[in-house]
Amino acid sequence: MKIRLITPAALLLMQPMVFASPVLETKPQNQSTNTSDTAHTTSEQVATTTTVTAPSAEFVAVPFAFSSESLSTALGGAGVVKHAGQVQASILGIGLYSANDSWIGYLSAHNYQIPEVDSWLFSLETYQAQFKEGIYYLSELAEPYQDAEKVVTLGDESYTRFHAKYVLPWGRGVNGAARSLARSAEPIEWNPLTSGVTSVKVSPFVQTRELQGYDYLPQKSQGVALELDWDNRDNGKDSTQGGQTSLKFSRDFGSADRSSWTTWEFEQSAFFAVGANDWFAQQVMAFNFYLADTPTWNAQSDGSYHRPPTFTGISLGGFDRLRGYASKRFTGRSAVLYSAEYRIQPRWQPLQQWPVFNLYDIPWWQWVAFAEAGQVADEFDAQALHDDLQWTAGIGARFEVESIVVRAELAFGSEDSQFWVMVNQPF
Repeated sequence: MKIRLITPAALLLMQPMVFASPVLETKPQNQSTNTSDTAHTTSEQVATTTTVTAPSAEFVAVPFAFSSESLSTALGGAGVVKHAGQVQASILGIGLYSANDSWIGYLSAHNYQIPEVDSWLFSLETYQAQFKEGIYYLSELAEPYQDAEKVVTLGDESYTRFHAKYVLPWGRGVNGAARSLARSAEPIEWNPLTSGVTSVKVSPFVQTRELQGYDYLPQKSQGVALELDWDNRDNGKDSTQGGQTSLKFSRDFGSADRSSWTTWEFEQSAFFAVGANDWFAQQVMAFNFYLADTPTWNAQSDGSYHRPPTFTGISLGGFDRLRGYASKRFTGRSAVLYSAEYRIQPRWQPLQQWPVFNLYDIPWWQWVAFAEAGQVADEFDAQALHDDLQWTAGIGARFEVESIVVRAELAFGSEDSQFWVMVNQPF
């Protein structure tokens, strides 16, 4: 079994963190001091105004230590600033250094707004790392329809992404983008005009990877992603009903030394509460479907295919998709994945009384059993995508720690098993 603490590279797919919604106070307007006017004041004449009281910034830091196959023994820390300048905004930083001189750094700022621009949220994240003994699966070295080749080498990685998210003014977005981050208190309906949050996100990106001894492989991707999303869950951190639908297009327009390419990814989740009992306060069945393709895969110009590098293309394996395999274990033109989870919250919750744990706010924990089946193919064909499906089965525990979901999972696949520690639900 390989023990892995998830690196900040995993945050490529991390959803923006959601914290508490603004606190509203309703106060009457100042009334006239004229006693005769006051005597005739009716309840209809007393108007109200709504003001937002922004909580002060809160900082939480967590040190950590672990050992893994590629990093050896590593020490690091993570810090989160909640309400960082704005009530809905947050800043996250992670850094670590290992015994084999590998290092990782990650910094992000989430959900900022420009004054008087209520429908937009802006985020920025950047990541840099060096792995002295990085493990990579390179399909570029394999023959067509053959398994990717595993290599261990020095790797330098980086990415920067800027996210501009526009929340459409219907459903829960009718009161602005910041308020759409709060947990839904309304009944879930399957109509985006009255339920959920519909958004359009534009994300320019640049991503690099340089592997020692493989300088001839593509080293850079630069382009833009466009994502259409309808988040109709009752709670993004602990969903019990509803679902989420997203369609994402990514495009690298290419350059003199870089091929252009296009990918699309579709994802649909659904959640069903199955009731409570004497043992469990909550039981939920969660399902997710993922389908992706690279329509430019077979297109050529000047003898080069319009295909993304393996570090930005379609893949399965890692902390969110096909968790029993190493990150990006399977890469290719297209992919399909079916996921199911049984999530339960036990009524027994002793964590707040345990040493170290009692230093943090942990309102709930969750036990999970999950199964996944999926495949990657070099053609977008239903038969190819369902031929000899790869599978994963596993168990895990998840905690809400200072408004952030932390999960630890042990997943088994046909080749090996993986232990992941990561933030946010997989879907």
